[in-house]
Amino acid sequence: MKAGRAAVAGLALALPLAAGCEADVGLSQTASPSPAGSRPAAGEQARARKDLSGLRIASEGTGGGYARDKFGTRWKDTDHNGCDQRNDVLARDLGQVEKQGRCIVVAGRLTDPYSGKAITFEKKDAAEVQIDHVYPLALAWRMGASRWSEDRREQFANDHANLLAVWGVPNRQKSDSGPGEWKPQKSFQCAYAIKYITVAEKYSLPVTRPDHDALQNFLTRC
Repeated sequence: MKAGRAAVAGLALALPLAAGCEADVGLSQTASPSPAGSRPAAGEQARARKDLSGLRIASEGTGGGYARDKFGTRWKDTDHNGCDQRNDVLARDLGQVEKQGRCIVVAGRLTDPYSGKAITFEKKDAAEVQIDHVYPLALAWRMGASRWSEDRREQFANDHANLLAVWGVPNRQKSDSGPGEWKPQKSFQCAYAIKYITVAEKYSLPVTRPDHDALQNFLTRC
C-alpha cells in the first residue's frame, strides 16, 4: 500500500510542477531562503533529543476504519479566539498578510518550509497553500489515535503545534507518511523533527523504528 502511495506522490509532485511553468500560480522558480525560525533554539533541540529518547517505538496498525471525520470538525476554533484554525495558521505563517475583516486571510507571501519555494498566496488560488498536519492524521490513527476519544482526536487535528502552512505540492507528496518515508528540504529538517517530536510527546503517540531513526538523523542538522 505504501509503495502505491509513493508512486502516486511522485506523480503529484511532477505534474503540478510542470503545470506551474505554463500557468501563473504565483510560484518563484528560484528556491528562497529557509523561513525565519527554521533553526530552533538550543534549548528546544536538547528537549527534542530527550523527548525522542522517551518515545515508545511501535509498529503501525492496519489503519482500518480511518476517515477524516473521525477527527472532528475541520479547522474548529478550539482556542476560542473567534477565528478558525486555518486562518490562524495562515496569519501566523505567511508574511505580508492581508485580511478581510478580523480573521479571513485573503493574501500573503509564504516561503514554503518543505521546499523553500516562494509562493504568493491569494484567496482565489487557496489550494496552493495548504495546512499540513506535521504528524499526519491517518498515521496517528494507525499509531493509536483510533483508541482515543472523539474530543481528543479533534483537539489533535486542530492543535496549532501540529499545523503548518505549506505549498500544496510537497504536502500531497508527503500525504500520510512519517519522517522515515518522506523528508523536507535539509535546511528545515531540524525544525521539522522538533515539531514532530513535540507533538508525539504531547499526545503520547509512539513512532515506528524508521521514523525514530529519521528524526534522530534530522536532529543532527540542528
